[in-house]
Amino acid sequence: MQTVRLTSETKKNILEQLLKRSPSSYQGFEERVNAIIQNVKEKGDEAVFAYTKQFDHVEVTPETVRVTAEEIDEAYENVDKKLLEVIRKSLVNIRSYHEKQKKYSWFDSTENGTMLGQKITPLAAVGVYVPGGKAVYPSSVLMNIVPAKVAGVDRIIMTTPPGKDGKVPASTLVAAHEAGVDEVYKAGGAQAIAALAFGTESIPKVDKITGPGNIYVALAKKAVYGHVSIDSVAGPSEILVLADETANPRYVAADLLSQAEHDEMASAILVTTSETLAKAVSAEIEGFLKTLSRAEIIQKSLDQYGFILLADDMDEAVDAVNAIASEHLEIVTKDAFQVMTKIRNAGAIFIGEYSSEPLGDYFAGPNHVLPTNGTAKFFSALSVDDFIKKSSIVYYSREALEPVHRDIIAFAEAEQLTAHANSIKVRFEDN
Repeated sequence: MQTVRLTSETKKNILEQLLKRSPSSYQGFEERVNAIIQNVKEKGDEAVFAYTKQFDHVEVTPETVRVTAEEIDEAYENVDKKLLEVIRKSLVNIRSYHEKQKKYSWFDSTENGTMLGQKITPLAAVGVYVPGGKAVYPSSVLMNIVPAKVAGVDRIIMTTPPGKDGKVPASTLVAAHEAGVDEVYKAGGAQAIAALAFGTESIPKVDKITGPGNIYVALAKKAVYGHVSIDSVAGPSEILVLADETANPRYVAADLLSQAEHDEMASAILVTTSETLAKAVSAEIEGFLKTLSRAEIIQKSLDQYGFILLADDMDEAVDAVNAIASEHLEIVTKDAFQVMTKIRNAGAIFIGEYSSEPLGDYFAGPNHVLPTNGTAKFFSALSVDDFIKKSSIVYYSREALEPVHRDIIAFAEAEQLTAHANSIKVRFEDN
């Protein structure tokens, strides 16, 4: 990791370096992604099945593309029973947390004959994308399906690339079934996103697509936005630890590496007021790299996007944290809760030395689908709100409208919208 003294110039340079990881910086892939989307839009199943054969090396047909009840039963037989127990415990926490996010319709009436309100309606159908390939992520399955289920979505559809054996990993299927998925399809990559966005003979069209994926998936979600809604265009994982001299350097080092192991483009940053801590964390990282299984990936991540930033004081450190707006933020300081009140931009905030980031990934309950690449300045974690719509309700009686109808006419005429004005006038032509 590079150790850098914080200045306005170094902060600017680091932000520019981090933004290179954004899917928006990979225009070279867009032409290929758009071609896949167009092909799926035009040819439906034929294109999806051809891409599945090309990319996943699996033959899929209309009869085999949807996961069957027998396949789910087989997954339960093959999944590790201890993992199943943990999935169920985690599911309780995730569901409990998201149930507190539920929104309800409300109506407010007055004696003069008006009623205003807001009607909450769950989305009819959502698509959850689950990546496959090198790793299996049952935790992401839970994090995407549970808030949709809590919101009351009618139809939750999951797509995920099949393994070389033509099957979906057992832990992925079991997690999806436990969370309440309605349908699972064996399709991955940009072709799966296109299928969910436009529908094919086998895979139904949805109203919204959520879930992480590689650069092709991210760019495909970006391309279909407008035809359907999406959660976000997610970039590589990132963690920022804000620490002072009271932090345990071994804990800090371990937490930084927990995200660096995701892939070579993951970002791990320590912002600290203590040069002593910075040196100790560097030494601990060197020690861990000798034992961790994904050390090669971690090293590449740290070489490109790993930084230790030295701040003169906590205010300067907090300014840097807010500028970076990390996906995951850990605060390990002597007054962590007070520091937390100064944080404006972070996807999820972990407070204290025993609130390590993987706690949020797997078990605590808050969603781990979070904004990346600085978008925590204006985006939030995936939540129940992502799976509902809000409709305004307006009711006025004649008695309520009459005292204000001339005001509305005046407003409309000021905007030269005479048909708007007339819509009000005709109701009081006898006056």
